[in-house]
Amino acid sequence: MISDLGTGALVGILVHLLCITLAWWAIQALNFEKLLRANRVLQARVLYILLVIAIGTTVSNFFLDYLLLSRQLPAIFD
Repeated sequence: MISDLGTGALVGILVHLLCITLAWWAIQALNFEKLLRANRVLQARVLYILLVIAIGTTVSNFFLDYLLLSRQLPAIFD
């Protein structure tokens, strides 16, 4: 049980990091300069990072929930 818990935690961390990295890569296709005010570089970077974390975490939570639910699905037939 404890080893399963550790494995689940490791998978969760890796999926979160992978999805945040994927969101970072994907969001670079957008041109944010036209939406932001001039001379607000630090605020723009913080907004960029927060958007990436929000999108990446949402996507990774979806995949982790899907994984959890699919592992529980065989309990229907017990």
